[in-house]
Amino acid sequence: MLIIAHRGASGDRPEHTLAAYERAIDQGADYIELDLVATSDLALVSRHENELSGTTNVSSIEEFEGRRRDKIIDGQRMAGWFAEDFTLAELRQLRAKERIPSIRPANTRFNDLYQVPTLEDVVKLLRAKEAESGRRIGLYIELKHPNYLLQEAGIDMVDLLLRDLRKLGITADDPVYLQCFEVGTLQRLNQRSDFKLVQLMAEEGGPADEPGIYYGDMLSPSGLTEVAKYADAVGPDMQLLFGPEGIPLGLVEDAHAAGLQVHAWTLRKENAFLPPVLRKGEGEGGTGDVLGMVALLDMQGVDGVFTDDPGLVKQALGQLGASR
Repeated sequence: MLIIAHRGASGDRPEHTLAAYERAIDQGADYIELDLVATSDLALVSRHENELSGTTNVSSIEEFEGRRRDKIIDGQRMAGWFAEDFTLAELRQLRAKERIPSIRPANTRFNDLYQVPTLEDVVKLLRAKEAESGRRIGLYIELKHPNYLLQEAGIDMVDLLLRDLRKLGITADDPVYLQCFEVGTLQRLNQRSDFKLVQLMAEEGGPADEPGIYYGDMLSPSGLTEVAKYADAVGPDMQLLFGPEGIPLGLVEDAHAAGLQVHAWTLRKENAFLPPVLRKGEGEGGTGDVLGMVALLDMQGVDGVFTDDPGLVKQALGQLGASR
């Protein structure tokens, strides 16, 4: 099972920072996952969302008070500060902060220490760590809201990503996955490149660029056959894999039958993110039964797991292997 460090080791450091990525690599992650958004001067930077106030100190910087906007993104009204309204030089003034401080208060110790990294920054870190460790480390890249950015800001994320990968000397022969919740974006990437592609799927709704399609239909056997025409894997919410008692719903088997790998998201150690049967002690921030969750995924034959805690997942996989 591939260990995909979700936004880095974001259970230990503020997400999408070089510190979180480096910690994930040191903990043994196979891939580091980064979400990309674009600046007004067409730089690709790593943030979970194009709205910046949830993960940076932008709201406290007087110079940027006037940049606050109301926008409708993928049908949802949002208020805040958006990456596409800033240049890269302006974003470099920001510092990252913990996104869920109520559950991860220890991570707030690292607030305001780290800049927003570019894709190039992350690749340079990855190559330095490869040289240090002697092992290959993969990139797992998600394009965030590409249809919105193309329609509303004239920013083509597909063009920018392929441009930057080419400039950085990254090819389809390298360990790279490109992922998106949107269908058209992946189809364009499939036409223009040979990178491995992953169709992300949520428990509810459907792709923002295909309002008549629902993820539930895409996850049916016939839907998965269509996905396999342009993608190499599906990335479903883990809740789509199990019934209430942890009984498999057959998605992994159906995906494999269609020739697709399954990379499930997101395994987090805290009780707040685990099924009731796997919670331990009291409090949402307490550490639950990570080994139990990994065992459920392994039993189904899941090919990869996104996790905020790659060290714990690696340890759990080692325990499972030793018990066989």
